[in-house]
Amino acid sequence: MSQDSHSALQHAVLKLLKPLVRLLLRHGIAHKAFCELAKRAYVEVAARDFQVGRRKMSDSRIATLTGLTRKEVARIRNLPPSDDGIDIQRYHRAARVVWGWVHDPRFQDEQGRPLPLPLEGEPSFTSLVRAHSGDIPVRAILDELLAVGVVVREGELLRLTAPAYIPRAGEAEKLHILGTDVAGLIDTIDRNIHGEAKPPLFQRKVYYDNLPEEFIPILRAILVREGQTFLERLDREMAAHDRDVNPDAGGSGRRAAGIGLYYFEDEPPNTPETGDKGDPTP
Repeated sequence: MSQDSHSALQHAVLKLLKPLVRLLLRHGIAHKAFCELAKRAYVEVAARDFQVGRRKMSDSRIATLTGLTRKEVARIRNLPPSDDGIDIQRYHRAARVVWGWVHDPRFQDEQGRPLPLPLEGEPSFTSLVRAHSGDIPVRAILDELLAVGVVVREGELLRLTAPAYIPRAGEAEKLHILGTDVAGLIDTIDRNIHGEAKPPLFQRKVYYDNLPEEFIPILRAILVREGQTFLERLDREMAAHDRDVNPDAGGSGRRAAGIGLYYFEDEPPNTPETGDKGDPTP
Protein backbone atom coordinates (compact mmCIF):
# COMPACT_ATOMS: atom_id res chain seq x y z
CA MET A 1 0.00 0.00 0.00
CA SER A 2 1.34 3.43 -0.94
CA GLN A 3 1.85 6.13 1.66
CA ASP A 4 -1.05 8.13 0.19
CA SER A 5 -3.38 5.10 0.33
CA HIS A 6 -2.27 4.30 3.87
CA SER A 7 -2.97 7.88 4.98
CA ALA A 8 -6.35 7.91 3.20
CA LEU A 9 -7.35 4.62 4.85
CA GLN A 10 -6.42 5.91 8.32
CA HIS A 11 -8.45 9.07 7.71
CA ALA A 12 -11.43 7.01 6.51
CA VAL A 13 -11.26 4.67 9.52
CA LEU A 14 -11.11 7.61 11.92
CA LYS A 15 -14.15 9.13 10.23
CA LEU A 16 -16.23 5.93 10.42
CA LEU A 17 -15.11 5.26 14.00
CA LYS A 18 -16.44 8.58 15.29
CA PRO A 19 -20.16 7.76 14.97
CA LEU A 20 -19.43 4.25 16.25
CA VAL A 21 -17.61 5.60 19.32
CA ARG A 22 -20.49 8.03 19.91
CA LEU A 23 -22.86 5.05 19.97
CA LEU A 24 -20.54 3.04 22.24
CA LEU A 25 -20.22 5.87 24.75
CA ARG A 26 -24.00 6.30 24.84
CA HIS A 27 -24.24 2.66 25.91
CA GLY A 28 -21.43 2.79 28.46
CA ILE A 29 -18.89 0.81 26.44
CA ALA A 30 -15.51 2.33 27.22
CA HIS A 31 -12.20 2.12 25.36
CA LYS A 32 -10.99 -1.05 27.09
CA ALA A 33 -14.08 -3.06 26.11
CA PHE A 34 -13.86 -1.80 22.53
CA CYS A 35 -10.20 -2.80 22.34
CA GLU A 36 -11.11 -6.33 23.44
CA LEU A 37 -13.70 -6.52 20.66
CA ALA A 38 -11.17 -5.16 18.15
CA LYS A 39 -8.62 -7.82 19.17
CA ARG A 40 -11.20 -10.55 18.62
CA ALA A 41 -12.11 -9.15 15.21
CA TYR A 42 -8.44 -9.02 14.17
CA VAL A 43 -7.86 -12.64 15.20
CA GLU A 44 -11.04 -14.01 13.61
CA VAL A 45 -10.53 -12.16 10.31
CA ALA A 46 -6.85 -13.11 10.10
CA ALA A 47 -7.66 -16.78 10.73
CA ARG A 48 -10.52 -16.85 8.20
CA ASP A 49 -9.39 -14.55 5.38
CA PHE A 50 -5.60 -14.61 5.33
CA GLN A 51 -4.73 -18.27 5.08
CA VAL A 52 -1.83 -19.29 2.89
CA GLY A 53 -3.22 -22.00 0.63
CA ARG A 54 -5.00 -24.62 2.70
CA ARG A 55 -2.63 -24.46 5.65
CA LYS A 56 -4.32 -23.84 8.97
CA MET A 57 -3.44 -20.46 10.44
CA SER A 58 -1.10 -20.83 13.40
CA ASP A 59 -1.12 -18.55 16.43
CA SER A 60 2.32 -17.30 15.38
CA ARG A 61 1.15 -16.39 11.90
CA ILE A 62 -1.91 -14.55 13.28
CA ALA A 63 0.28 -12.74 15.80
CA THR A 64 2.59 -11.60 13.01
CA LEU A 65 -0.31 -10.30 10.93
CA THR A 66 -2.20 -8.57 13.73
CA GLY A 67 0.57 -7.31 15.98
CA LEU A 68 -0.89 -9.16 18.98
CA THR A 69 1.17 -11.50 21.12
CA ARG A 70 0.88 -15.25 20.61
CA LYS A 71 -0.48 -15.51 24.13
CA GLU A 72 -3.28 -13.05 23.33
CA VAL A 73 -4.05 -14.82 20.05
CA ALA A 74 -4.28 -18.20 21.81
CA ARG A 75 -6.57 -16.75 24.49
CA ILE A 76 -8.91 -15.21 21.95
CA ARG A 77 -9.03 -18.33 19.78
CA ASN A 78 -10.16 -20.31 22.82
CA LEU A 79 -13.17 -18.04 23.41
CA PRO A 80 -16.63 -19.43 22.54
CA PRO A 81 -17.49 -18.81 18.87
CA SER A 82 -19.32 -15.58 18.08
CA ASP A 83 -22.99 -15.87 17.08
CA ASP A 84 -22.84 -13.75 13.91
CA GLY A 85 -25.51 -15.75 12.11
CA ILE A 86 -28.13 -16.25 14.82
CA ASP A 87 -30.01 -12.95 14.41
CA ILE A 88 -29.75 -13.07 10.64
CA GLN A 89 -31.25 -16.56 10.68
CA ARG A 90 -34.11 -15.45 12.94
CA TYR A 91 -34.87 -12.57 10.61
CA HIS A 92 -34.85 -14.73 7.48
CA ARG A 93 -37.05 -17.43 8.98
CA ALA A 94 -39.72 -14.93 10.04
CA ALA A 95 -39.50 -13.14 6.68
CA ARG A 96 -39.98 -16.43 4.83
CA VAL A 97 -43.16 -17.18 6.76
CA VAL A 98 -44.64 -13.78 5.91
CA TRP A 99 -43.60 -14.19 2.27
CA GLY A 100 -45.28 -17.59 2.11
CA TRP A 101 -48.45 -16.20 3.65
CA VAL A 102 -48.55 -13.47 1.00
CA HIS A 103 -47.54 -15.55 -2.05
CA ASP A 104 -48.31 -19.24 -1.47
CA PRO A 105 -51.76 -20.10 -2.94
CA ARG A 106 -52.27 -22.72 -0.19
CA PHE A 107 -52.61 -19.89 2.32
CA GLN A 108 -54.64 -17.45 0.21
CA ASP A 109 -58.33 -16.92 -0.49
CA GLU A 110 -59.89 -16.90 -3.97
CA GLN A 111 -58.83 -13.28 -4.48
CA GLY A 112 -55.22 -14.10 -3.65
CA ARG A 113 -55.30 -12.44 -0.23
CA PRO A 114 -53.63 -14.00 2.83
CA LEU A 115 -56.13 -16.16 4.71
CA PRO A 116 -56.76 -15.76 8.45
CA LEU A 117 -55.30 -19.00 9.80
CA PRO A 118 -55.97 -21.16 12.85
CA LEU A 119 -52.92 -22.30 14.79
CA GLU A 120 -53.47 -25.97 13.89
CA GLY A 121 -55.14 -27.79 11.03
CA GLU A 122 -54.84 -27.51 7.26
CA PRO A 123 -54.26 -24.86 6.17
CA SER A 124 -52.96 -23.37 9.42
CA PHE A 125 -50.22 -21.20 10.81
CA THR A 126 -48.38 -24.36 11.84
CA SER A 127 -48.45 -25.78 8.31
CA LEU A 128 -47.37 -22.38 6.96
CA VAL A 129 -44.31 -22.30 9.24
CA ARG A 130 -43.40 -25.89 8.39
CA ALA A 131 -43.69 -25.15 4.67
CA HIS A 132 -41.63 -21.96 4.70
CA SER A 133 -39.38 -21.96 7.75
CA GLY A 134 -37.97 -25.44 8.13
CA ASP A 135 -37.72 -26.93 11.59
CA ILE A 136 -37.78 -23.74 13.66
CA PRO A 137 -40.39 -23.93 16.47
CA VAL A 138 -43.80 -22.61 15.45
CA ARG A 139 -44.20 -20.78 18.76
CA ALA A 140 -40.93 -18.89 18.26
CA ILE A 141 -42.07 -17.57 14.87
CA LEU A 142 -45.54 -16.73 16.17
CA ASP A 143 -44.21 -14.86 19.19
CA GLU A 144 -41.88 -12.84 16.94
CA LEU A 145 -44.60 -11.89 14.44
CA LEU A 146 -47.07 -11.01 17.21
CA ALA A 147 -44.42 -8.88 18.93
CA VAL A 148 -43.75 -6.76 15.83
CA GLY A 149 -47.46 -6.45 14.99
CA VAL A 150 -47.26 -8.23 11.63
CA VAL A 151 -49.76 -10.80 12.99
CA VAL A 152 -52.74 -10.22 15.28
CA ARG A 153 -55.12 -12.63 17.01
CA GLU A 154 -58.79 -12.53 16.08
CA GLY A 155 -60.47 -15.10 18.32
CA GLU A 156 -59.13 -18.50 17.24
CA LEU A 157 -57.59 -17.10 14.06
CA LEU A 158 -54.31 -15.38 13.24
CA ARG A 159 -54.43 -12.55 10.69
CA LEU A 160 -51.56 -11.03 8.71
CA THR A 161 -51.54 -7.22 8.96
CA ALA A 162 -48.58 -6.31 6.72
CA PRO A 163 -47.03 -7.78 3.54
CA ALA A 164 -43.49 -7.82 4.93
CA TYR A 165 -41.69 -8.63 8.18
CA ILE A 166 -39.83 -5.76 9.84
CA PRO A 167 -37.89 -6.62 13.03
CA ARG A 168 -39.28 -5.14 16.23
CA ALA A 169 -38.13 -1.63 16.95
CA GLY A 170 -36.55 -2.36 20.33
CA GLU A 171 -33.07 -1.11 21.11
CA ALA A 172 -31.44 -4.56 21.03
CA GLU A 173 -32.89 -5.32 17.60
CA LYS A 174 -31.70 -1.98 16.21
CA LEU A 175 -28.19 -2.67 17.52
CA HIS A 176 -28.18 -6.09 15.83
CA ILE A 177 -29.03 -4.33 12.57
CA LEU A 178 -26.01 -2.04 13.12
CA GLY A 179 -23.74 -5.09 13.00
CA THR A 180 -25.23 -6.65 9.89
CA ASP A 181 -26.02 -3.60 7.76
CA VAL A 182 -22.81 -1.61 8.34
CA ALA A 183 -20.71 -4.74 7.88
CA GLY A 184 -22.40 -5.38 4.54
CA LEU A 185 -21.67 -1.85 3.33
CA ILE A 186 -17.99 -2.09 4.35
CA ASP A 187 -17.69 -5.49 2.64
CA THR A 188 -19.05 -3.94 -0.57
CA ILE A 189 -16.57 -1.05 -0.40
CA ASP A 190 -13.70 -3.49 0.27
CA ARG A 191 -14.71 -5.58 -2.75
CA ASN A 192 -14.92 -2.48 -4.95
CA ILE A 193 -11.43 -1.33 -3.87
CA HIS A 194 -9.57 -4.65 -3.88
CA GLY A 195 -11.62 -7.07 -5.96
CA GLU A 196 -9.65 -6.50 -9.17
CA ALA A 197 -10.65 -9.83 -10.70
CA LYS A 198 -14.35 -9.38 -9.89
CA PRO A 199 -16.91 -6.95 -11.30
CA PRO A 200 -17.68 -4.06 -8.91
CA LEU A 201 -20.80 -4.17 -6.77
CA PHE A 202 -23.42 -1.44 -7.00
CA GLN A 203 -22.58 1.40 -4.61
CA ARG A 204 -24.06 4.85 -5.09
CA LYS A 205 -24.95 7.91 -3.03
CA VAL A 206 -26.80 11.13 -3.87
CA TYR A 207 -25.85 14.05 -1.62
CA TYR A 208 -26.67 17.78 -1.58
CA ASP A 209 -25.56 20.14 1.18
CA ASN A 210 -27.74 23.23 0.65
CA LEU A 211 -31.33 21.96 0.86
CA PRO A 212 -34.11 24.00 2.51
CA GLU A 213 -35.60 22.67 5.74
CA GLU A 214 -39.05 22.47 4.12
CA PHE A 215 -37.84 19.91 1.56
CA ILE A 216 -36.53 17.40 4.12
CA PRO A 217 -39.92 15.87 5.11
CA ILE A 218 -40.81 15.65 1.41
CA LEU A 219 -37.57 13.80 0.70
CA ARG A 220 -38.17 11.39 3.56
CA ALA A 221 -41.67 10.66 2.28
CA ILE A 222 -40.36 9.98 -1.25
CA LEU A 223 -37.85 7.47 0.09
CA VAL A 224 -40.40 5.70 2.28
CA ARG A 225 -42.87 5.42 -0.61
CA GLU A 226 -40.60 4.60 -3.54
CA GLY A 227 -37.89 2.81 -1.60
CA GLN A 228 -40.39 0.44 0.01
CA THR A 229 -41.98 -0.30 -3.37
CA PHE A 230 -38.57 -1.01 -4.90
CA LEU A 231 -37.51 -3.31 -2.05
CA GLU A 232 -40.79 -5.22 -2.18
CA ARG A 233 -40.27 -5.87 -5.90
CA LEU A 234 -36.74 -7.10 -5.22
CA ASP A 235 -38.07 -9.27 -2.40
CA ARG A 236 -40.48 -10.99 -4.78
CA GLU A 237 -37.75 -11.59 -7.37
CA MET A 238 -35.22 -12.92 -4.85
CA ALA A 239 -37.77 -15.09 -3.03
CA ALA A 240 -38.77 -16.71 -6.32
CA HIS A 241 -35.16 -17.88 -6.75
CA ASP A 242 -34.41 -18.76 -3.12
CA ARG A 243 -34.55 -22.55 -2.77
CA ASP A 244 -35.60 -22.39 0.88
CA VAL A 245 -38.68 -20.43 -0.15
CA ASN A 246 -39.14 -22.06 -3.55
CA PRO A 247 -37.68 -25.60 -3.64
CA ASP A 248 -38.37 -25.79 -7.39
CA ALA A 249 -36.11 -22.82 -8.18
CA GLY A 250 -33.20 -25.07 -9.19
CA GLY A 251 -29.76 -23.77 -10.11
CA SER A 252 -26.29 -24.64 -8.83
CA GLY A 253 -24.12 -23.54 -5.94
CA ARG A 254 -25.24 -21.45 -2.99
CA ARG A 255 -24.77 -17.71 -2.58
CA ALA A 256 -26.16 -15.07 -0.21
CA ALA A 257 -27.00 -11.59 -1.52
CA GLY A 258 -28.84 -8.57 -0.18
CA ILE A 259 -29.75 -5.03 -1.18
CA GLY A 260 -30.15 -2.19 1.30
CA LEU A 261 -31.31 1.42 1.10
CA TYR A 262 -30.69 4.00 3.76
CA TYR A 263 -31.24 7.71 4.31
CA PHE A 264 -28.99 10.06 6.26
CA GLU A 265 -28.84 13.69 7.33
CA ASP A 266 -25.85 15.69 8.47
CA GLU A 267 -24.79 19.21 9.28
CA PRO A 268 -23.51 20.90 6.11
CA PRO A 269 -19.77 21.52 5.83
CA ASN A 270 -18.37 25.05 6.12
CA THR A 271 -18.47 25.76 2.41
CA PRO A 272 -20.08 28.45 0.24
CA GLU A 273 -23.83 28.05 -0.11
CA THR A 274 -23.88 25.99 -3.28
CA GLY A 275 -25.36 22.57 -3.94
CA ASP A 276 -23.10 19.56 -4.20
CA LYS A 277 -23.81 16.06 -5.34
CA GLY A 278 -21.56 13.07 -4.79
CA ASP A 279 -21.65 9.75 -6.63
CA PRO A 280 -18.87 7.39 -5.51
CA THR A 281 -17.17 5.31 -8.15
CA PRO A 282 -18.44 1.71 -7.95
